[in-house]
Amino acid sequence: MVAGQVEDAGAVAGELEPEGLGPTFGAGVVTALVGFTSSFAVVIAGLRAIGATERQAASGLLVLSVSMGVAGIVFSVRHRMPISIAWSTPGAALLVSIGAGRVHSGHGGARGYQEALGAFALAGLLTVITGFSRTLTRWIATIPAPISAAMLAGVIAPICFESAQAAVRLPRLALPAVAVWVVLGRFAKRWATPAALAAAFLGLALDPSTRGHLTGGLLPTLTATAPRFDIGTLISLALPLYLVTMASQNLAGIAVMRSYGYEPPIREVLMGTGAATTLSAPFGGIAINFAAITAALAASPDSHRDPRRRWIAATTAGALYVVLGLGAAAATALLIAAPPLLIEGVAGLALLPALGGALTTALSDTRYREPATAAFVTTASGITVAGVGAAFWGLLVGMALLAASQFRHPEMNNA
Repeated sequence: MVAGQVEDAGAVAGELEPEGLGPTFGAGVVTALVGFTSSFAVVIAGLRAIGATERQAASGLLVLSVSMGVAGIVFSVRHRMPISIAWSTPGAALLVSIGAGRVHSGHGGARGYQEALGAFALAGLLTVITGFSRTLTRWIATIPAPISAAMLAGVIAPICFESAQAAVRLPRLALPAVAVWVVLGRFAKRWATPAALAAAFLGLALDPSTRGHLTGGLLPTLTATAPRFDIGTLISLALPLYLVTMASQNLAGIAVMRSYGYEPPIREVLMGTGAATTLSAPFGGIAINFAAITAALAASPDSHRDPRRRWIAATTAGALYVVLGLGAAAATALLIAAPPLLIEGVAGLALLPALGGALTTALSDTRYREPATAAFVTTASGITVAGVGAAFWGLLVGMALLAASQFRHPEMNNA
């Protein structure tokens, strides 16, 4: 017992030695910078697609940054684990795929935005319920990875197509960003998307046609809007948002942490992030959740060789997320001054790695290939049936075909 106490005392003392924490703080800074800059364009594009004004989009980016920063700090300090929290990039991509003009009943503008906020709030409430219910958590986990990945790929693919469209229709602005992305993708992959975004920003700053369109202040303000609860929008947006966030972010983030030897407090984090999502919905917050990709930056041995000290990296990232949120207004104004196709083109570059991973997961197992392909095609088609959007129907079609395949081939049930 004495030896164990000495070891624990040494660990605590080691946490206070600044010379031993340089790489840990550095990992936290990289986690926040990559997490924010690689996908905030997707968040802005998603909010604008469902009818948010410039002020509302900046408010949404601010409340997401602060929510995930504070949540990451609280969970990491409380449990001494590198629990990284992120916004739902797949959820933002879902908003882009739906678009304001395709919100239930054709309600664009203010009404469509209000109905989307109601869907955000419900998705957060469903996440809270999932945290309370072990049964529901297990049920979500039983959705085959190829089917959920196919739905995600169907959501992302149309946005990635916009990168090619932007390169052809806006070559002066888009091609430099694509070139930077390609070059850095070979030598510094994690910085490829932020650098491509910087190249697009530079092109915008030098373009005389955009200078007169930059409006608004430098600091964002929270803008509250009363949510509306419309049954069609709740089915077509809230349920797919909940499912894609659970399958693509929460479950993946939990798997990343376990791969590095951590057992995160799953129920507590689900309830906390779900409650934060519901509370931030009136301000434009889409969803926050376990980080997936950036989680590895804080939880890996590159952060610190001692797993007990890596929580400092996630805490550092959380603090920097809050600071970065203060730049939400300026970033939003610059993006909105850009042609919409350029915004979606840059967002498409950010999502290309996710699309590749989703398609690989969806199609690699031949037993699931046909149902997964059907789920992908249905989701990517953008159809709306009975006021319900394509993501829901894609998941439904994929699961139905999978059930039919298992009925014809019972051996798949034991696979």
